[in-house]
Amino acid sequence: MILKAKERGAAGQLARYLLTLRDNDHVELHEVRGFVSDDLIDAFSEADAIAAGTRCKNHLFSASLNPPSGASPSIENFQDAADAVGRKLGLEGQPRAIVFHEKDGRRHAHVVWSRIDAERMRAINRSHYKMRLREVSRELFRVHGWEMPKGLQDWRDRDPLNFTREEWQQAQRAKIDAKQLKALFKRCWDRSDSREAFARALEEKGFVLARGDRRGFVAVDYRGEVFSVARLAGVRTKEVSARLGDAAGLPMIEAAQAKIAGRMTDRIKNFIRQTELEAERGRKALEFRRTEMAGRHREQRNVQKQAQERRWTAETNARAARLKHGFSGVWTCRALVPPQMLV
Repeated sequence: MILKAKERGAAGQLARYLLTLRDNDHVELHEVRGFVSDDLIDAFSEADAIAAGTRCKNHLFSASLNPPSGASPSIENFQDAADAVGRKLGLEGQPRAIVFHEKDGRRHAHVVWSRIDAERMRAINRSHYKMRLREVSRELFRVHGWEMPKGLQDWRDRDPLNFTREEWQQAQRAKIDAKQLKALFKRCWDRSDSREAFARALEEKGFVLARGDRRGFVAVDYRGEVFSVARLAGVRTKEVSARLGDAAGLPMIEAAQAKIAGRMTDRIKNFIRQTELEAERGRKALEFRRTEMAGRHREQRNVQKQAQERRWTAETNARAARLKHGFSGVWTCRALVPPQMLV
């Protein structure tokens, strides 16, 4: 599943958002656990009141669980995913709520934990939680046998021109360090036995092999940065020349930078065209899947409702069986009534 999360406050606002039908076809409050109240708004008010005794402002941890397109995980699958996130982030056993949203036939879940440890009156810290969520997400894709999205693969070893917008921003923030860069060039060098093979290996990672002014063979990345092949591959200049031959046939640095810029422009145009075509082709198929999935979800809700009703009936009968019957039962019931109500 794709997991997105953030820390936040404003519990009342969040509760109202989770329960609104404005942007959803169906909303279901599935679980409220660890709170005194089983009403979501009242439960989140409890969280606000407890957090007021601390200095923590963003006392809630709110996560969304989105299955991949075409997948139909069960309610138990969502619960297992929520449990996995709780364990990974140290929130296991904390008060939490689970709300299901359905829109266009697709179901996703929102899980909200209280970060406040009520016994110690301190907020639970989850450092690097985005990285840990990625680990949980990758494991969920493996467990369910879903195709791993490119965003969850090791983006440092991929062509940045194939990044999504979010991955691009992440790469820009991360700034691949020297060790990673050298390891990447070393792998490209080791798997290549000619200039053509080395150029293809570099291009798969977002680099263009070019001819430098003084450094012989260089590689240009998507930002226009220039790197020495010999230095990053960890080989001598003579070895580079022996394997790659004469650099005269390669583009100069400026031409390589222009080539990458052109690829970026073409990539964006192709993406727009592809998106428009896919939207047109998938409209009817999406409507059919939406109707089918909505019916399946409706049936699951009915089954769950019937199970809850059976459990409620059984518990009511069990409580009734513990009461005495006849004249002694009257006195038992009278003893349970507060004295002020007997006046």
